[in-house]
Amino acid sequence: MNKSLAPLALVGSLILVLGGCTNGMFGSPNPSGELPAPITESAAPQFAQPFDANDVMFAQMMIPHHSQAVELATLAESNTTTPAIRDLAARIKGAQQPEIDEMTAWLAAAGAMEGDHGAHGMSMPGIVSDADMAALEQATGAEFDALFLTHMIQHHDGAIAMANDVLATTANDVVSALGTAIVAAQTAEIAEMYALLGP
Repeated sequence: MNKSLAPLALVGSLILVLGGCTNGMFGSPNPSGELPAPITESAAPQFAQPFDANDVMFAQMMIPHHSQAVELATLAESNTTTPAIRDLAARIKGAQQPEIDEMTAWLAAAGAMEGDHGAHGMSMPGIVSDADMAALEQATGAEFDALFLTHMIQHHDGAIAMANDVLATTANDVVSALGTAIVAAQTAEIAEMYALLGP
């Protein structure tokens, strides 16, 4: 090759290579000729306000607390024959699993680790003991219904106390919104469960 043409050939090669890299990063141009936004790695959810230490502790404790409520509600699917309790259990699972997911996102945004049942179990009000969980697993019919409602009322009372504690300290709007929602929903469910328990 003529030495005077070598630099031009090198530049042409670089243009082709860089063009291929650009297409790999940004995708192919759309019909208007514009390139879409670059593809980036998914990041932790972003929130407008920071989470303080009390917000983080609330999530670390409420996640396993809610997880046990979901476990209790799952037991009701197989151990009760009462349609009203099955319906209640389905609503508890339907509300509390998304709340677990939301609080998990808070912790990711705060760079905090999730709490665990062993670390916080003794300090979580309303938590059901391993022995009581074992009794619930073995119970069926009317016996299960009475145990389930009694333990879930206590469990909800504990969640309401925890929510009220964080509502007294938080300056974060999303924490305040979830705490308020927990108090309202679980207070209503407690009244429903007392009615199902009867006199």
